[in-house]
Amino acid sequence: MSPGKIGRGVRVTFYGHSAFKLTDGKVSVVIDPWLSNPLLNTPLEQVGQVDLICVTHGHGDHVGETVPLAQKTGAPVLAIHELSVILANQGAPQAIGMNKGGTVPYRGLKVTMTQAVHSSAVDEGGRLIAAGDPGGFVIRFPNGFTAYHAGDTAAFKDMELIRELYQPELAMLPIGSHYVMNPAEAALACRLLKPKWVIPMHYGTFPVLTGTPEELRELIKGEGIEVIALKPGETVE
Repeated sequence: MSPGKIGRGVRVTFYGHSAFKLTDGKVSVVIDPWLSNPLLNTPLEQVGQVDLICVTHGHGDHVGETVPLAQKTGAPVLAIHELSVILANQGAPQAIGMNKGGTVPYRGLKVTMTQAVHSSAVDEGGRLIAAGDPGGFVIRFPNGFTAYHAGDTAAFKDMELIRELYQPELAMLPIGSHYVMNPAEAALACRLLKPKWVIPMHYGTFPVLTGTPEELRELIKGEGIEVIALKPGETVE
């Protein structure tokens, strides 16, 4: 699928699972770059321009190829403080630690870390290392377009605060169940957030992740929110 626009010139590419690239043509952000996931194996050189990498939490299906991508592109890595230290120790050339409620300005972007209800650890040689809290990211582009990547999470009432504070137009929400929200819980999250568009993620990668975009679409029918179900490798039109 050829690149297209979702809002005011911002294009969104889905690499499978929870990995995305958002770009306005001037600045590009990659989130949770598990580029070798079972749904799509994307070589680093095919990702193109990367100016910033955001990692929601320490699990391997979200950290993915963060360190080699950062080494190849020179992009700083943004993560909660403890995880940023781990990634720096693993070889990320520049890791920026932050925490929930904080905002980091970068090349015209404003990136805010939000709450997420999940867990976070890094597997180092078969031993789990605590990696701080999980989080999500609100990303505001210079033209005002605002996207919310929820990371791995359950639904939580304070999604209303995310709507009140940041008014995200696009929400990227997990729907797979078992480890994250199922479609019914993601539908509630949509009602709390009230975005214009929602892109489902974290489903179908493994058999246990059973939620589907069709279920979510049916559950929010008539609510004025468009569900955009991207296939791995697609850029939203």
